[in-house]
Amino acid sequence: MQTIWLSGAEWLAVLRIGLGLWWLESWRHKDKKGWFERGTGIAWAADVAGKHRWGVVRTGFRRVVEPRPKAMAYLVVYVELALGLGLVAGFLTPVALVAGLLLNLLYLVLMIHDWAEQGQNAMMALISLVALSAMAWQTWSLDSALGLFP
Repeated sequence: MQTIWLSGAEWLAVLRIGLGLWWLESWRHKDKKGWFERGTGIAWAADVAGKHRWGVVRTGFRRVVEPRPKAMAYLVVYVELALGLGLVAGFLTPVALVAGLLLNLLYLVLMIHDWAEQGQNAMMALISLVALSAMAWQTWSLDSALGLFP
């Protein structure tokens, strides 16, 4: 493989780190007081799920998320932070990539009718899949330094 400036593995590390920064930005711009004290994030998602054309989404949201809105708010916010930190540092990278891919797919399904969000979720899922398939933790990562996931 020929590349410009960096090796292929280094470009994959750039892609992984960029995805991590995207997750960190998603965490940073959230109104945490709104999410944790007023339940704004979960209330918004409940509204979206309640109008969803797929019954499985409405039912799943009612069974899994609605009974525990505060826990789910903390889970969403801190999973996004953990994904960002893990991907930037390259720590437990395959775990972070799979978790991020699943979270983006959940967001994609939940917001299937919100085209403004679909591009972001589709691209983040694609980057996760490429980084996972290409083992983007081989360079510039704690996983590589610690000998994890050879």
